[in-house]
Amino acid sequence: MRITILDDYQNAVAKLESFKMLKGLDVTILNHTEKDNSKLAELLKDSEIIVLIRERTEISADLLSRLPKLKLISQTGKKSNHLDIAACTKYKVAVAEGIGSPVAPSELAWALIMNTFRQIPQAIQGMKEGKWQTNIGSTIRGKTIGIWGYGKIGQQIVKYANVFGVTVLVWGSENSRNQAVADGFQKADSKAEFFSQSDIITLHLRLNESTFGIVKETDLSLMKSSAALINTARAELIEKGALLKSLKNGKPGFAGIDVYEEEPIYDVDFELLKMPNVVCTPHIGYVEKNSYELYFEKAFENVINYINSNPTNIANPEALL
Repeated sequence: MRITILDDYQNAVAKLESFKMLKGLDVTILNHTEKDNSKLAELLKDSEIIVLIRERTEISADLLSRLPKLKLISQTGKKSNHLDIAACTKYKVAVAEGIGSPVAPSELAWALIMNTFRQIPQAIQGMKEGKWQTNIGSTIRGKTIGIWGYGKIGQQIVKYANVFGVTVLVWGSENSRNQAVADGFQKADSKAEFFSQSDIITLHLRLNESTFGIVKETDLSLMKSSAALINTARAELIEKGALLKSLKNGKPGFAGIDVYEEEPIYDVDFELLKMPNVVCTPHIGYVEKNSYELYFEKAFENVINYINSNPTNIANPEALL
């Protein structure tokens, strides 16, 4: 079967140990992202299986209608809003889900917190420009970190917070807040309290219909001018345009951002990149060697099982009927 792996920006997949699982199979790797459905459909017209790298390409009904040979989408990690599952089922395309790990994204979130408050990237850039001690950062010990989403990543973040002497304040569903209290942490009694009392707010929510745009400009306006917003989850969790406007208004005073509404970003004049109070990374929360091996080993295992007439981890089994 013809297999195509999409969006390998870094030409990394073929170098993975797990890629050896596909030895002897007909595999094509696309090293760029194609946003135009007509052009993408032309690239994929003979593909029977495609492997997605997380959410880099949107799989819409329009695209699926142009791919009559497609039988399987093997997803690295879990499915999300980039996949129209109903359309996949309609066009008899099975979707195989993978697995993930909270380790790499948790570490990246904490790194953004440290870099944002200590202003490490700005200090490094100053040295590269022949300058010395151009800024003064801030420690995080004694501060309050607001964690919105007490799942696997949120629970990893609280462990780091304990080590660094940071007070934890949790917001989210009633179940997650109650779990945080059971684990010995504080919960916010309201969203307003969460945003106004936190020195750091880090988002760890899944993006779905109920969480799309859940962080409003009015929420951000409640933050302290000395506070930072960290987002390694999804850009669409924040109301469109709200973060940029709020940063310009000084609340929050800082941000550490790994996710964007349109990716990849090649524009050196992208506005967030120009802001001295913002640390930007290019969606690297999960882009780490051990994570890649984990993601792709499961994705390739699902591919091989499908080829061997033993489909596994299918999110829409009715597509197989």
